[in-house]
Amino acid sequence: MGIKRGKILVVDDNAGIRKALEMLLPLYFDEIRSIPSPVQLISAIGTFRPDVILLDMNFNTDINTGNEGLYWINEIKKVAPQIEVVLFTAYADVQLAVEGMKRGAFDFIVKPWENDKLVEVLKAALDKGRKTTKPVAPVSTGMYWGESARMLEIKRQLEKIAPTDATVLITGENGTGKDVLAREIHSASLRNGKPMVAVDAGAITETLFESELFGHVKGSFTDAHSDHQGKFEQADGGTLFLDEIGNIPLHLQAKLLRAIQNRSIVRVGDTGSIPVDIRLICATNTDLGKLVREGRFREDLYYRINTVHIELPPLRERREDIIPLALRFLRTFAEKYHRPLEGIDPQAETALLNHTWSGNIRELQNCIEKAVILSDGTSLSRDDIGFEVSQSLTGTLKESLPDGYDEERMVREAMTRCRGNISAAAKMMGVSRPTFYAKLKKYGL
Repeated sequence: MGIKRGKILVVDDNAGIRKALEMLLPLYFDEIRSIPSPVQLISAIGTFRPDVILLDMNFNTDINTGNEGLYWINEIKKVAPQIEVVLFTAYADVQLAVEGMKRGAFDFIVKPWENDKLVEVLKAALDKGRKTTKPVAPVSTGMYWGESARMLEIKRQLEKIAPTDATVLITGENGTGKDVLAREIHSASLRNGKPMVAVDAGAITETLFESELFGHVKGSFTDAHSDHQGKFEQADGGTLFLDEIGNIPLHLQAKLLRAIQNRSIVRVGDTGSIPVDIRLICATNTDLGKLVREGRFREDLYYRINTVHIELPPLRERREDIIPLALRFLRTFAEKYHRPLEGIDPQAETALLNHTWSGNIRELQNCIEKAVILSDGTSLSRDDIGFEVSQSLTGTLKESLPDGYDEERMVREAMTRCRGNISAAAKMMGVSRPTFYAKLKKYGL
C-alpha cells in the first residue's frame, strides 16, 4: 500500500458514492473530505487546502451553467490553479470529461469505477501537483510540409515570395492551415522582427469594422473613452493578416480597398491620414472569383489582394502526410495528458488514412487529442480513434483520384496508401479480400 500522503476533496451529490470513497481513500491518502455540492467547493478549498479534487460532472442543483462540471473546473483553476482536478463521470458523459481535460482537468474516471484505477489516477494527480514539471510544449505552430508534391511546391513558392512585400492570397478549405502558412510567410520575410497582426475580418461587426481596422479617437462615438489604434497601425512595419476576407460585406470592401491602395488610414472621428507600412496577407475558404462574378466581391479589391495566390490542398489530397501529422500531434498530447503512448496501431492507421477529413488538419488534430485522452494502452487503437475503418473508403479513394484513373492504378494506389496491408487495401477498394487478391495477381502486383 505504501506511505499515505496527500489530501483529497471529493465533490459528489450521491451519498452512497461519498460513503464508499470515505471508506476506500483513507487507506491510501492522509486526509479525505467529501462534500455534497459544488456550492461549498470554493470555501472548502480555502479551509481544507486539498492537493487533488475528485469532482463529479453533474449535480442536482438549480445552477444553470450548461454543464456544472465544466463550470466548476474553471472556478477551481481561477482560485487555485495548482490543485489537480480528477473528473468523476458517467459513461454517457465521457465527451464532457474530454472537454474538461482540455480545460485543465488532470484525468477522468468513469462510474462505476475500479478501485485500483481510481487510486492510481489520484496518486498520479498528486505527484503531478507536488513536483515541479517543465511546461508541456504546445502543439507545434509551424507548418508541416510533409512529402506531398503540392506541399513541397508551395514551400518552394514561399521561399521565393517571402522576402518580398508581395501581397498574398491564401485559399483552401477550413482547417487546411491558412493561418499557419501566413505565419510562415511572415517568419521568412524581412519583416519578421515586427509584429504580425491577425484579424478575422468576417467576424468584425459592421458597426465596429472601421474602428477595429483603422482605429478611432476619443469621443468619436459613445464608448470611445480614449484613442484606439486599429489593426493597420498595430501592424505597422510588419504583416497584416486578414483571414476570411470573403465574408466582408460589399459596402465595407471599398473602405478596405482605399486603405490598401493609399497605404494610409483615417481613424474614426479624425480627419488626418496616418501612413502605414504593412505587408498584406489575406485568406479565405470561399471562391472569390465566383463572388466577383456574382457581384458580391469587388473586382478591384480582388486583383489588389491577389498578387500571389497560394491554394492549400485538403488533407484527403495529401494522404501520405496523415500518419506523420497524427504522430506529431500524438507526441504533444501524450505529454500534455500524461499518457504512455508510443504510436498508432495498424488498424487505427488504416482508419486515419481512409477517413474523409472534411475538417482537414484541424479535424485530425482534434481527433488525435480526443483519442489520446480516451486511450488506455501504449498505442492508439481504432476504438480510441472513434470511427470505423470502412467509413467512406471507396468514395474517398475515388474522389481523390483524377477522372479516367484505371483499375490497375487504383489497386496500386490502394496498396501504397495502406502501406501494403492487403486487408485494408481491399476495404479501400470496396471489394472482398479474395477479389482483391485476384486483382493483385491480374496486374502482377
